[in-house]
Amino acid sequence: MDTNENSNISVEELEKAKEIINKIWTYYSDRIVGQRNLGMSLLIALISNSHVLIESVPGLAKTTAAKIITDAVSGKFSRIQCTPDLLPSDIIGTQMFNYATNSFEIKLGPVYANFVLLDEINRSSAKTQSAMLEAMQEHQISIGGYLYKMPDIFIVIATQNPIEQEGTYLLSEAQLDRFLIKEKLDYPTGEEELEILKRMENGVISSSEQILLLKDVKYLQELSKRVYIDESIKKYIVEIINATRHPDKFIPKDLSKYITMGSSTRGTIAFMEASKAVALIRGRSYVIPDDIKSLRYNILRHRITLNYAAVADEIEVEKIIDAIIGAIKTP
Repeated sequence: MDTNENSNISVEELEKAKEIINKIWTYYSDRIVGQRNLGMSLLIALISNSHVLIESVPGLAKTTAAKIITDAVSGKFSRIQCTPDLLPSDIIGTQMFNYATNSFEIKLGPVYANFVLLDEINRSSAKTQSAMLEAMQEHQISIGGYLYKMPDIFIVIATQNPIEQEGTYLLSEAQLDRFLIKEKLDYPTGEEELEILKRMENGVISSSEQILLLKDVKYLQELSKRVYIDESIKKYIVEIINATRHPDKFIPKDLSKYITMGSSTRGTIAFMEASKAVALIRGRSYVIPDDIKSLRYNILRHRITLNYAAVADEIEVEKIIDAIIGAIKTP
């Protein structure tokens, strides 16, 4: 396929996109030590105007990273600390009676922002979690019978702690599916932790400045939609998703037996949207199969449901994802 001819993105547009992306990445790297996968996931979410779920133990810079990305592009940031007693109205807002005017007024909640950090989302009740579904999927909220459109750039960054189970509520499959990608974080290396201490002393990590505007993010988002993805790669994505639904036809039975449910069509769409963002980040105006493969964990780890036997046998979902990708012929 002649990707250059099929793409309708000019060299000048691509260069401008590279410049914006490099500024964001440099700003992030100067303030966050390591955690390159987290930075990549946030950048993909930024370009795709979609949501990201981050799983890790506390203290690995999830909140800091989200705030840094927001500061870089001059966005409005809201942080919601999820607790069991958090109510839906605490997130989306409510009607309040104004005694001065003798009428009800709408008070919008913290969800009305460009970047919303839902810290420890699995600590909030199922009812409160569901309050975010309309905002995440429809980009709107309803209060007192009135609809309020979310900002054009609206990205939810949710975090959850995989260790603590007491006092937590598992996210439903429907809610998990709303997140474009899921990122897992690990502890920094010894060298990275030493560098963190040095930067803390120098005050680099705490410093913040606005280097871009939201219109620059909008430019990336609009350009991403025009990134070329060949028909053969679309079929490749469909075959991968189909393999998650019928694993017994593609991977050995000793692995397929652990899968209860495969990915929905949102997984197919997520692969396409995220791969276009990845192509743009890597300086291309077209998607290649390696873009799809690099996203396999992020897109599928929260869309493939494993049974209790997998937990008992300590089978990681990443192992099954690798088997599925290996079973599908690369175009």
